[in-house]
Amino acid sequence: QLQLVESGGGLVQPGGSLRLSCAASLFTLDYYAIGWFRQAPGKEREVVSCIVGSDGSTYYADSVKGRFTISRDNAKNTVYLQMNSLKPVDTAVYSCAARAYLYCSGSAREYEYWGQGTQVTVSS
Repeated sequence: QLQLVESGGGLVQPGGSLRLSCAASLFTLDYYAIGWFRQAPGKEREVVSCIVGSDGSTYYADSVKGRFTISRDNAKNTVYLQMNSLKPVDTAVYSCAARAYLYCSGSAREYEYWGQGTQVTVSS
């Protein structure tokens, strides 16, 4: 059974940083694109970032460009999301997802496998 597990969420003050991890089981990153999504209360789920496991190509939402960085460690089957200069508007449940394609998609419907999510709260 394919599985994704997120970790690294928590409470942080505005301007602070967190690093989220997405660990994949029973498949290797070489054949997948991995996306990070977030959903805040009362809002639709939106794409934050995505990375192609094979060549490292990346995508970022305009709202996080310059603040967030996505990366991967294929040997560990893990994708990371480094989040800097966090703002209260970044508060949401963050989830990672995988799709068996060689490029990223900004649509949640095009990802086959999902983790359970990790809560990120940015507040003073």
